Amino acid sequence: MTAAFSVHGLCKRYDAFALQDITLELPEGSIMGLVGVNGAGKTTLLRLLTGLAAADAGSVVVHGLRLPEQQVEAKRSIGFASEDMRLYRKMSLDWHMRFIAQIYPTWDADYAAALLRRFDLRSSQAVGEYSHGQRVKALLLLSLARRPRLLLLDEPTTGLDPVARVEVLEALAEVLRDERRSVLFSSHNTHDIEQLADSIAFLHGGRLVAHADKERFFDQWRRLLGLGPVGLKLEGFPEIASIRAAGSQVEIKVRSWQADLPARLSKEGVEVQRIDPMTLEDIFVTSVRAGGQL
Repeated sequence: MTAAFSVHGLCKRYDAFALQDITLELPEGSIMGLVGVNGAGKTTLLRLLTGLAAADAGSVVVHGLRLPEQQVEAKRSIGFASEDMRLYRKMSLDWHMRFIAQIYPTWDADYAAALLRRFDLRSSQAVGEYSHGQRVKALLLLSLARRPRLLLLDEPTTGLDPVARVEVLEALAEVLRDERRSVLFSSHNTHDIEQLADSIAFLHGGRLVAHADKERFFDQWRRLLGLGPVGLKLEGFPEIASIRAAGSQVEIKVRSWQADLPARLSKEGVEVQRIDPMTLEDIFVTSVRAGGQL
C-alpha cells in the first residue's frame, strides 16, 4: 500500500525537549489520530512533516518525496492548519480565499463555497472580527478547499463549541471520500480521535510508545472490577497496567487482555466480578500514569 508519509529514525532536539527515534507510516486514504499530553512532541512531528522544521536525524518522505531536498514539490500536496496560525486580521476571508487560489491550482471554488455555507461564515467580514471558533473554521476552509492529498491538523477542534466541533469533524470525514487523501491530526479530545481515526499513535516524552489500528487498542485493553485481599500486589502479570484498591474492592486495568486472566487472578485471591471495555481517554491516561507504557 502506498504511504502518504513515512518517517524513519526521526529525531529533533531542542534545549529542553527531544523528539526521539520516531518511525511511523500513514497509508494513503486513512486517518491517523496523534495522542499525547502537552509537550509530548505532537506539534514538533507535524512541523517536521510540513518542512517547517528540519530533522537532526532520520528521514521524512511525503508521497515519495524526501524532505527537505524535495520539500517544494511535496508541499504542493500538503495542507496544514494549526490553532496558533494567524490570518491577516484586517482582510476579509474572501481576500484570503482569492490569495490562496492564486497560489494553488488545486483550489476548488465550489467546495470553498460549500464550506462557507456549512461553517456559516461571512466571506466579506474581516477575519479580525471573527470569534475563535470562526477563525478555526476559516483556517480549515482555506486548507480543505485546496484539496490536499495529505492534511495535517494540529488540534483542529480546540476551543470550538459543540455544534462547530461536529461541523468540523463531518468536514474532515468528507475528505476521505477520495481514497487517495489522508489525514494526520493531533487532539487533546480523545473522543474526536475515537470517532474519526482509523489508527492511533501515542506520543509520550518525545517517543512513540504505540501505534496500531484503533480497534486493536480497544480489543487489548480491559477494566476489571472485583474483590481481593487487602494489600494486594500482583507480581508476574506484565499485562497489568494499574491496580487500585479500596479495602477489598479492586480495580485492575489491563493492557494486553487474555481470556484466561480471570482464572490466573483467582489463584492470587482475586475474584473478578465485572469486565468492561475502556475508552481511548482511559487507555491514554492509564498509559501515561504507567510511565508511557502501552
